[in-house]
Amino acid sequence: MTMPAPFVSSVMDVQNDWIDYNGHLNMAYYHVLFDRGSDQAFDLLGIGAAYARARRMTIYAAESHVRYLRELHLGDRVSVSFQLIDCDAKRLRTFQEIRHVDGWVAASCETLSLHVDMAGPKVAPFGRHRREHGGDVRRARGSRDAGGRRALDRAAAKLIPPRGRCVSRPQRPAEPFVSRIVGVPTLAKPAEPGTIYGPQESK
Repeated sequence: MTMPAPFVSSVMDVQNDWIDYNGHLNMAYYHVLFDRGSDQAFDLLGIGAAYARARRMTIYAAESHVRYLRELHLGDRVSVSFQLIDCDAKRLRTFQEIRHVDGWVAASCETLSLHVDMAGPKVAPFGRHRREHGGDVRRARGSRDAGGRRALDRAAAKLIPPRGRCVSRPQRPAEPFVSRIVGVPTLAKPAEPGTIYGPQESK
């Protein structure tokens, strides 16, 4: 199977129901566009909707980091690129961009996804699918750890950017950030049950 590098989705239109009271594409629908773009890529990799129906195995998003770079408006037409940066037996790390048909980037997203057995649901290795398809989601890329680290198969490897150009994951702060305005910590450290946070005075 031949795939472009990176994969680029079909062109999609910004829909009227996606526009919020600010007159631009609501932030939630950037995720819809990213999701539809990844669905097209997963179909080509053999791990999309048909795979889920036939095998009862699927891909769940576990974590994502989105950068909103430029507004989109009603009638704008965009496509979504997809690069498979890395993977192991159960996880995929991908990078996507939403591009206007005129060429500029509206948003980018880095996502950690999990291969899931829907019977659980529970995280499960690609296993049988990888064997039957000659490694549709992994292929040897070098032994960079004691276990002989593997990466992507011939199809997926075409979606990997050149070595050294992978997108860096932002570092998580060692301590929970607390807003000076409302005093609510981020999810870096969950609050104790029953804790009530209120405004804090500036120091």
